[in-house]
Amino acid sequence: MNQPLKPLVLFGYAALLLLLIAAPTEYIGVYPVFMMKLLCFALFACSFNLLFGYTGMLSFGHAAFLGGSAYITGYTLKAWGITAEVGLLLGTAFGALLGLVMGYLAIKRQGIYFTMITLALAQMLYFFWLQAPFTGGEDGLQGVPRGKLLGVLDLSDDMTMYYVCLAIVAIAFLFIIRIVHSPFGHILHAIKENEPRATSLGYDTNRFKLLVFVLSAALSGLAGSLKTLVLGFATLTDVHWAMSGHAVLMTLVGGMGTMAGPLVGAAVVVAIENKVGEWGNAIAALSGIEWFRSLGESVTIVTGLIFVVCVLLFRRGIMGEVLHLLRGSKN
Repeated sequence: MNQPLKPLVLFGYAALLLLLIAAPTEYIGVYPVFMMKLLCFALFACSFNLLFGYTGMLSFGHAAFLGGSAYITGYTLKAWGITAEVGLLLGTAFGALLGLVMGYLAIKRQGIYFTMITLALAQMLYFFWLQAPFTGGEDGLQGVPRGKLLGVLDLSDDMTMYYVCLAIVAIAFLFIIRIVHSPFGHILHAIKENEPRATSLGYDTNRFKLLVFVLSAALSGLAGSLKTLVLGFATLTDVHWAMSGHAVLMTLVGGMGTMAGPLVGAAVVVAIENKVGEWGNAIAALSGIEWFRSLGESVTIVTGLIFVVCVLLFRRGIMGEVLHLLRGSKN
């Protein structure tokens, strides 16, 4: 990060945090559950960006970590009656363990072969979750209780749950920042730029790639666990390969290899998915073209169009282009 931009970036993070704190209050009035869903997907996108944006490893299996941890957390909360914090820890640990196994098998290959191995392993797990007796099959795992955090905070209240969710995501985001700007993060960047050169310098690149894969999987697992706690259910959508595509979409739209990019990408994608029906009705009312009322059922068309526009006009993603312009103005 350029030194002249550092104060501006810190100010931006502080402003974003204040905005998120005020979002569900009467001053802004955003629905808390919508904001919590956005935060969960933002964390999911940031965890994927740690692997893809900063290490150059394109995984199409991250849905396995998000959805698998969602099922584990949901089942343990519902069937075992454990507390919320233990459920989140179990889900995160499951994501890390699954990442260790998948990563060990996948990192031995590079490029498209690595990508296809992660996709294949994730699809194998998809059919496991489909047939497992405790997941509810196509109906999903329903009625997951929120319970209390540390036996004190009643998470059934949406406002309390929102600020707990915000705190968890903020801490995870700071953890990702610390990883990226540490010596370990610099090695990851070297692997992305020129892996043979990093190997020639004496680094065991496979060990570093496995470690970042596990870290990314654990953070994705935390996002999935938190999503189940917030929404009260886990479904096959969470483990479907399209969810991995969502991570790619949010990262590329927001800006691959930038810290704030996945946050912006997640906000754009989640907002489109939740509001496109309302926007379609409004456009239909103004234009008189009834076809726009069907946009809510064809949200993939809109997200695909947004993706194409970003690829053609914003090659660095939204935040990537913003940072490029700011760096240009500082020179």
